[in-house]
Amino acid sequence: MSIKTNIEEVRRNIAAAAEKSGRKPEDITLVAVTKLHEADEMNEAIDAGATDIGENKVQEVLRKYDDVKPVRWHLIGHLQTNKVRQIIDKVCLIHSVDSFHLAKEIEKRAAQHDMICKILIQVNTAHEDSKFGVEETEVDGLIKEITENCPHIQICGLMCIAPYEADPEDCRPVFRKAKAIYDRYDAGEHNDRIDFRYLSMGMTNDYEVAIEEGSNMVRVGTAIFGRRDYRSEEK
Repeated sequence: MSIKTNIEEVRRNIAAAAEKSGRKPEDITLVAVTKLHEADEMNEAIDAGATDIGENKVQEVLRKYDDVKPVRWHLIGHLQTNKVRQIIDKVCLIHSVDSFHLAKEIEKRAAQHDMICKILIQVNTAHEDSKFGVEETEVDGLIKEITENCPHIQICGLMCIAPYEADPEDCRPVFRKAKAIYDRYDAGEHNDRIDFRYLSMGMTNDYEVAIEEGSNMVRVGTAIFGRRDYRSEEK
């Protein structure tokens, strides 16, 4: 099937899941994850209506940036502090902030560009050692530290990654924990330092369940572009 057909199918699934959770399809942002896919495929997705593109690695953003049509870029993978300066002015949202050390570097580079950088706090509600993200008990402290010390950062919500499960239903507890934290902040004050509007959770295997559990931003790659050739990472 074509990328356009795949996007249409994903959007139908999003609409159905949104309806089950009492929301509208337009309440859900679809981020098309383009890791290891080339600019021509990305442009095909944009022509088919994709408005947001997600990349895992800074070098992939830089490699493709000039060849891709206008679109909102998201950095969804782990971000090293020495790479922040390379993408600070290229992405609309950094999903993977999980330390004050990283936030300080983002603050420094955003100040140099006289801009406000929008970020999400990555929370590890699955408690997996193999995944990045802060523990639930550390979220409040990190948010407080950033809001008090980083005037060029706006915290816009949370991101989490569920373990891959053969049955996506098994991911619900992970999503529910993240949603519970999100709701506490969404119900609070919204200002130029903290404005919870995005709960980024759900990928190809589990995005429908994630939406049912409250996600309003899903990161979908394989269901749109097909399986990736990981050998190309070595090229």
